[in-house]
Amino acid sequence: MDKQSFLALEGQEIGVSSWVHVTQERINAFADATDDHQFIHTDPIRSAAAGYGGTIAHGFFTLSLLAAWSDEVLPDVDGMVMSVNYGTDRMRFLSPVPVGSFIRARFILSSYDEKKPGEVTLRWRVTVEIKDVEKPALVADWINRRYFSDASAQT
Repeated sequence: MDKQSFLALEGQEIGVSSWVHVTQERINAFADATDDHQFIHTDPIRSAAAGYGGTIAHGFFTLSLLAAWSDEVLPDVDGMVMSVNYGTDRMRFLSPVPVGSFIRARFILSSYDEKKPGEVTLRWRVTVEIKDVEKPALVADWINRRYFSDASAQT
């Protein structure tokens, strides 16, 4: 897709990811990688006693999947050489994600800003859904930057 056509998608839903199965093994690996071993994530008995019914995924585990999901569903744009995280605004964890759940993300291109040629800041309204649960796990305004080669710098 050419850059102009991509930027014309502003305000539209761009894609919905496939479902990801949240397993205890993935939660444990994330706990090990981040040194966050709070019992609600790693101890099913204590987490159940705390009212969760079992372990739940870390909120930041859910957030960290945005990069992989974006690679899956967002279109390739001609001349793009890289995309980097820039941050989030108004990010909220609305529902816990129990072990065994399936989650996916919806991406809406909220806005873009091209302050200098070859560098575009994109704002995505992202909603992470839990299969068969009405309330989303996470909502965020996710910001990333895309850098383009000189050939596609002009829009």
